[in-house]
Amino acid sequence: MTTEASLERILSLRQEGSGEIVSVDEPAVKLVIVSLGDQWFAFHGERIREVLAEAPVFFLPGCPPSLEGVVNVRGDIESVIRLRSILGLPAMADGISSRILLGQASAMRSGVRVDRVEDVVDVLESAIQPLPPTTPDHLQPIMLGVFTFGDHVVHLLDLERIFEDYRAGLR
Repeated sequence: MTTEASLERILSLRQEGSGEIVSVDEPAVKLVIVSLGDQWFAFHGERIREVLAEAPVFFLPGCPPSLEGVVNVRGDIESVIRLRSILGLPAMADGISSRILLGQASAMRSGVRVDRVEDVVDVLESAIQPLPPTTPDHLQPIMLGVFTFGDHVVHLLDLERIFEDYRAGLR
């Protein structure tokens, strides 16, 4: 069989097998991807109201180390929690620019300090996998799963649970 005849046969088989294109709508979720150093995390987009680039945070004496202070957002006073402290990561070096995510859960709203906001993306729900068994025990209750974004493994955090635990004094 010549190459030309072989190609014609492949094309005819492809035409016979082609039918209607079926559109499958797979549920997706909007996520805000952030980084803390070289580790990447995400929050559900509906939980994040706003991202503040530069906002002065005012220290409150007597607060736990995980509470950075408060910030004035157009007349509203919001607390600012250090996500690094919640996750047990070392403090960020001084002078590094960072962001504050204004988060909302059912019982609490607060700012959450992160190093960088990497992206806001729609991720297929099927792409979010269960936590690996190597996830530290103290982090399992606040993590919903993992997924891959580019070359990075991203841990999906449960902001509702983080805020609940914070209010209860567990974080």
